[in-house]
Amino acid sequence: MSNACSIAAHSAAVKNISDYTDEEAALHAKEVGVDPRPKETVSEIDERGVFVRQPNAFITPFGNREGQLKAEAGRYAIYWMHGCHWSNRPVIARDILGLTDVIYDQATSHSGPSNIYGHGFGDKPDHKDPLTGAYFLSEFYKKADPNFTGRATTPTLVDIKEKKAVNNDYHRLSNYIEVYFRRFQPVDAPDLYPVKYRKEIDEFNDWLFPTVNNGHYRMAFCQSWVAYNEAYEDFYDALEKLDKRLETNRFLFGDYITDSDIRLYVTLVRWETSYYHNVGPMKKRITEYKNIWGYVKELFGIPEFRKYTFFEFPENTTKGIFAPYPQRIASQVPYDELWKSDGERKKLSKTPDEIYRKHPDGETYEDYETEISVSKWNSKDQKERDPRNVSISIDPSVNPIKE
Repeated sequence: MSNACSIAAHSAAVKNISDYTDEEAALHAKEVGVDPRPKETVSEIDERGVFVRQPNAFITPFGNREGQLKAEAGRYAIYWMHGCHWSNRPVIARDILGLTDVIYDQATSHSGPSNIYGHGFGDKPDHKDPLTGAYFLSEFYKKADPNFTGRATTPTLVDIKEKKAVNNDYHRLSNYIEVYFRRFQPVDAPDLYPVKYRKEIDEFNDWLFPTVNNGHYRMAFCQSWVAYNEAYEDFYDALEKLDKRLETNRFLFGDYITDSDIRLYVTLVRWETSYYHNVGPMKKRITEYKNIWGYVKELFGIPEFRKYTFFEFPENTTKGIFAPYPQRIASQVPYDELWKSDGERKKLSKTPDEIYRKHPDGETYEDYETEISVSKWNSKDQKERDPRNVSISIDPSVNPIKE
């Protein structure tokens, strides 16, 4: 998989998508028993007009206890989408950890121009998933739970042997890959989720979710000025705190990349190049935050991050005078030049030529396989998931584990 398709490959993908009609999608949906995709702006809006994202449906954790999922090579695939930053996270972590031959992946695309049935495989031959033969991502959800009525989302971890969804918990999916697939990683694989710092990383990630990762969606999907303003203030306030934190820290938790850096990077990239089009006035561009911008450029230069950084998507095929910026201009932007790091942030690190933490000497697989915490953002109670319930014990502008 390449981060920039050849012109021929891009043209072929666009052709496949443009050939996929809504009528064909409807026939496939009837054949496999798939319903239209619910709309976020209808089913996930509270009485104040706030967008309160649905809880993840499949949150059975990986672990060693009975009933928990078990790591196994060749059994699972991550279903993701080019323009979905939630789903870029686990494939980046997987690649960094050397697990591409252990956990497979499949990119989804629209199912017909109107995308009425959600994630499909419109850019694939016969508009089918090459791994399983499915037409829609939601087929895996129905196989796992025939009564499922929510949105099928990316990322979804699919058991490709049983052709069913087993986990779509983007709050913790990358952590499961980091921890419970440790046995399949190279001995010298990086430590993205150190045992002794998991509490701090989890707390930070659960603050990052409503303020930054979901900040764009809170602005884009909300249905009231009050809700919009809350999301707007939360997002830009968080960026100010992060810019301050990165003034003295090369990465979010110091000298080495952690799971949190993956989560922040994918949102910042998408915001700077695409998402801001949907939310109205911009207070500041990402390029205007000195420390954040330097940080993003450094991460962009790392192959595993760059591979899943997409400035164009095959499904962007709108025609006419108001064709979107990503379609009209993005292919002409010299991103490699504009996003090239000057190397200055290396000076913040005591190990400037090392970006990943090594596992401690003598650490066993059993030592590493600690129980992963449960995210409150998966609560079935909508009020519990209200973004105003965000909390963190330490000011996010401060790195609590600075060594």
